[in-house]
Amino acid sequence: MNWQLLDTLLTRLRPRREALALALDALIVAIAWQATYLFRLGFERWFTARPDYDGWVLLGLLAVYVAVFRMLRVPKGMWRFSGFGEIKRLAVACLLAGLIGATAVLMARLHAVPRAVLALHPLLTVMLLAMTRMGYRMLYEHMRSRLSGSALEQRRALIMGAGDAGRLLVAGIQHQQGWVVVGYLDDAPDKRGARVGGVPVIGMLDDVARQAGTHGVTHVIVAMPGASAAQRRRALDLASQTGLAVLTVPSSDELLAGRAVNQVRDIEPEDLLGREPVDLDEGGISECIGGKVLLVTGARGSIGSELCRQVARYGPAKIVLYELSEFALYSIEQELSEKFPHVPLVRLIGDVKELDYLRFVFDKYRPQIVFHAAAYKHVPLMEEENAWAALRNNTLGTYHACLAAGEHGVERFVLISTDKAVNPTNVMGATKRAAELVISHMAGQGYVTKFMAVRFGNVLGSSGSVIPKFKEQIARGGPVTVTHPDITRYFMTIPEAARLVVQACAIGETGQVYVLDMGEPVRIVDLARDMIRLSGKDLAQVRIEFSGLRPGEKLYEELLADADLTLPSVRAGLRVARLNDSDKAQRVQAWLVRAIGDGRVRSDHEMRIVLRDILGEEFGPARSIDNTGVMKV
Repeated sequence: MNWQLLDTLLTRLRPRREALALALDALIVAIAWQATYLFRLGFERWFTARPDYDGWVLLGLLAVYVAVFRMLRVPKGMWRFSGFGEIKRLAVACLLAGLIGATAVLMARLHAVPRAVLALHPLLTVMLLAMTRMGYRMLYEHMRSRLSGSALEQRRALIMGAGDAGRLLVAGIQHQQGWVVVGYLDDAPDKRGARVGGVPVIGMLDDVARQAGTHGVTHVIVAMPGASAAQRRRALDLASQTGLAVLTVPSSDELLAGRAVNQVRDIEPEDLLGREPVDLDEGGISECIGGKVLLVTGARGSIGSELCRQVARYGPAKIVLYELSEFALYSIEQELSEKFPHVPLVRLIGDVKELDYLRFVFDKYRPQIVFHAAAYKHVPLMEEENAWAALRNNTLGTYHACLAAGEHGVERFVLISTDKAVNPTNVMGATKRAAELVISHMAGQGYVTKFMAVRFGNVLGSSGSVIPKFKEQIARGGPVTVTHPDITRYFMTIPEAARLVVQACAIGETGQVYVLDMGEPVRIVDLARDMIRLSGKDLAQVRIEFSGLRPGEKLYEELLADADLTLPSVRAGLRVARLNDSDKAQRVQAWLVRAIGDGRVRSDHEMRIVLRDILGEEFGPARSIDNTGVMKV
């Protein structure tokens, strides 16, 4: 028997399940009436001994049974889950309908209808209805076991993509309990109507909503790891319109990292970006990093840890992990030791604000390349009561690390900066802009070290970002909080950001600020809606609330200041910002020398005055854009 065809047929009938169930139940009531006459009168008198009005009596009984069944919601019962509870409901319904029918017949003085038939008919009807449901359940569970190796049905999947990834996915999950793959969708003309791994190709990608409804699908799986980012994004958009839970297989990068293709996973925000992978100069990076001693500050941060993972692939002589948090240092050391056992690691608990210890570390381990990722980056936290801490860590810490690097002949020093450093409206952005000015100043001091900075926007999934927050809120059932309906941000993935930082390190010259190509800005509310839809929920189940802009927060972020000029670099995805900031660099240097000398703690108010003195017009109130595209202050 072709169980796949039977499954398809039953699925197609599912939208009309209640009407069909009621019709079948009515047919069984009529059959039970005939069988009761047969039992009471025998074959010889089965028809001849009936009254002429028996047909009208049967029609009346059918009307009574149908009305009682609808009143007791019998048609809503799922036959494939029938059990003792369903049998009890059937018994009550049949006995009630039989009692009503018998009473009506007796009151109408229809004495030709045998009393035994009126008494036995409800009992025989219960038996036939129960047998029908039990038989269907046995057939259904047998079909499930033949299709998926288990009588349990928890998930019915429709796979978008009938290539090798889809075939391997089916081979992997068809043998897992509770999975049934109903078919593939693929746009390739030569695959239409074909069968891949025993599963039919039942349509094109655009058919996903219709086919999902027809086949009772619970999950849509996008299995297109080799497709372009734009093609994957289109498939995800189509899948999200079904309102079902959407899963995907690992991307090409994840497959290269060793993840199995049949390990389906939830949709991650990076899947929604639709960005093409970064093309790196692997040879140039390997020449720059291979065999060198590297030091990474903030080694367990979102960017710092990914930098460690990326540079470890190029065979450095040693990686010095410089981290303030004991547990964070332990975590990154354990991970790197497992993934890259051939790379020697030095684990140091240290603070970039401690210049003497930094000098000791640089003197002992002689790093040749430094990635400075240690920073306080949470905008609202730094905005209130923590301005002094932000400036000491983000700006003074950068100065200390630069001094130690320059004094010990480090080859390259790379500062991780942010788009919030452009026309900063908050303390965090202002301190990172001041850190860029430190780089500019140190580049002109005659050191052999090449000092450079890399500036990029929000990183998906980094600590403190909106993405983990949205995931938690969706898992709790909402609401998802967005500060403003028009707020936009630039996004890129952590690995992509780290790879471009490493690329900038390989090609950068001293005093340059590299700007990563962040693509198009993303509306945060659109990202929230996509995450809700792809989780299998809708805005009625998980609502979005707008909480209002936080102190110092912009509606949009910029990657370049208004007066800056950019030039293309030798690598796509990176541009060089030409900054006219020599005067500001001198001011920040002079202030840092004074701050180191007196060691006095400053209030938030004093810090804002200092930052405004250093940055001038750059540091101002938050700016937004109205509906006409005109910037407002």
